[in-house]
Amino acid sequence: MNYKKCCFTGHRPKGLPWGYNELNENCIEFKKVIKNIIEKAIINGYTYFITGMALGIDIICAELVLNLKEKYNNVVLECAIPCLNQEKKWTCVQQERYKKFLSNADIIHYVSNESYSNTCMNERNKYMVEQCDVVIAVWNGKPSGTRNTIEIAKSLGKKIRVIDPFNPK
Repeated sequence: MNYKKCCFTGHRPKGLPWGYNELNENCIEFKKVIKNIIEKAIINGYTYFITGMALGIDIICAELVLNLKEKYNNVVLECAIPCLNQEKKWTCVQQERYKKFLSNADIIHYVSNESYSNTCMNERNKYMVEQCDVVIAVWNGKPSGTRNTIEIAKSLGKKIRVIDPFNPK
């Protein structure tokens, strides 16, 4: 089947206004904005979503896509994991959430079958961009892996939708 695909890139909690507190009012509002963007993408025929499953935006987007799968049964979630045991240093709660989302994903793709390396995150980002038609980027404008992913997308001529986490509207 030929899918129209989107991937997500964005900051870890330290680069977000709410940090790790997803119960923060800013995060709740942000999630509404992103959910609306994802739902509009689905309505426009983008039914395949790829997330890198890092803490922060990746996990948030995985959760939102899984929630929307309940309404749109043609939606596919691919988890592009950069390396084996990506989550091993996370808290127990973070690991449980991660495993729950993986168990509900349609596809799990390990970009590397090795343990963490200095290049595995960039390799994962490049993989996601190469696979997709549109990149949904949550970027605060600062030098980061997210900016690097946006640059990869630009170099490959991909469509990019940038959302500022500090002013998502």
